[in-house]
Amino acid sequence: MLSTSGILGYGFAEESLKIGMSWEPHVIGCDGGSTDPGPYYLGAGKSFCSRLSVKRDLRLMLKAAIDAGIPCIIGTAGGSGGEPHLKDMAALVREIAAEENLSFKMALIHSEQSKEVVKQWVGAGITRPLARMPALDEARVDRARRIVAMMGPEPFCKALDEGAQVILAGRSSDPAQWAAPAIRAGMNPAPSWYAGKMLECGAEPTVPKEPDCIFLRVREDHVVCEPPNPIRRSTPLAVANFALHENSSPIHHIEPGGLLDTSACRFEAVSDRAVKIDGMIWQRAERYTVKLEGVESMGFRAIAICGTRDPVLISQIDDYLAIHREKVMTKAESFGVARTDYTLIVHCYGRNGVMGDWEPQKAFTSHELGFVIEVVGNTQETANAVLAMARTSMLHADFQGRLCKEGNMAFPFSPSDIEMGECYRFSVFHTVEVDDPCALFPIDYEEVR
Repeated sequence: MLSTSGILGYGFAEESLKIGMSWEPHVIGCDGGSTDPGPYYLGAGKSFCSRLSVKRDLRLMLKAAIDAGIPCIIGTAGGSGGEPHLKDMAALVREIAAEENLSFKMALIHSEQSKEVVKQWVGAGITRPLARMPALDEARVDRARRIVAMMGPEPFCKALDEGAQVILAGRSSDPAQWAAPAIRAGMNPAPSWYAGKMLECGAEPTVPKEPDCIFLRVREDHVVCEPPNPIRRSTPLAVANFALHENSSPIHHIEPGGLLDTSACRFEAVSDRAVKIDGMIWQRAERYTVKLEGVESMGFRAIAICGTRDPVLISQIDDYLAIHREKVMTKAESFGVARTDYTLIVHCYGRNGVMGDWEPQKAFTSHELGFVIEVVGNTQETANAVLAMARTSMLHADFQGRLCKEGNMAFPFSPSDIEMGECYRFSVFHTVEVDDPCALFPIDYEEVR
């Protein structure tokens, strides 16, 4: 199987695709999305990769797949796998097909769930929270802007059984789109799932590491991982290191329908560019569970970016920011904006801007500090108004020993205030028990010509 990149739209070397296709894969594909960019894209129904870059990658993949007569599979279409994302990706495929004179059967696997159905699951007591989330209730479901379910390999197998050559899936487990064709072909689930773990992020299990293609050969009791691009190598260390990512356990990977146990895996270089991995075990779960992901609106955001190199100000930055916060809140109240109408955060880069209160190194010696002033309000107007007050205060507020009689801050952009629009938070990270792994994922088929 040939994976072109970690995310559709991240790009890959065209020569890598040509070499990979010369190795005669049975499947070509790419993971289309992730929760890594945060909740906004699921809530807004937008892709986090540009249409230009996605179309470039997809055009090359579709032409290669149709020419070779093999399936092309895209998981988590459009970045988040909701209904708007799936529709946009389908429209893009049709557009490319028209431009390139391509014909094929396409499957659209839907994953967005209706709130009424989710509330029925809540009432039936078959949902469970993940990641320290509270139990799912009807109020949380009602507040959600969009809820998707994460499919396993079974809907992909069903689409392949129905003769689909191009498969666009809503939200899916990253390895599932790869495990599906291997398991359907009669391969052992353990190496099939492990291959999916390697393929989901493209050339990540290689050195040097950057977006590009990866090729996996799946055998009955092992897999072989090799990059088509001759400038990259899969090494035992690179492959073993990549196998640790995105899991609470380094060796137990929970997937729809079971658990992939990698505790006994062995990594052997079979050439200077390829690695054989064996010893993986697939443990089938007693109950089949599907993960649910949902987001809710948390208001409207506005930000401003500024910085200072004033050593007197930097020496008392904690007190300055505390006084600044109180001044802004008092001023906002005088304009009729209640403290409960917004949240004000000043991210201080050069001190603890990345980790915040979790930063273990309390002492800092930065000669300059950068600030992102963030306001989330119940309306965009509120966010904009409070941000303007916060920006003015940061720029002009007095402090002990101040020598500068003009602005305290340097602003790199004009306009300084940046309206971000509606923002979201993850509100549904839960599982639901299902009897049929395909029941939540209806499939539409069409002949694209």
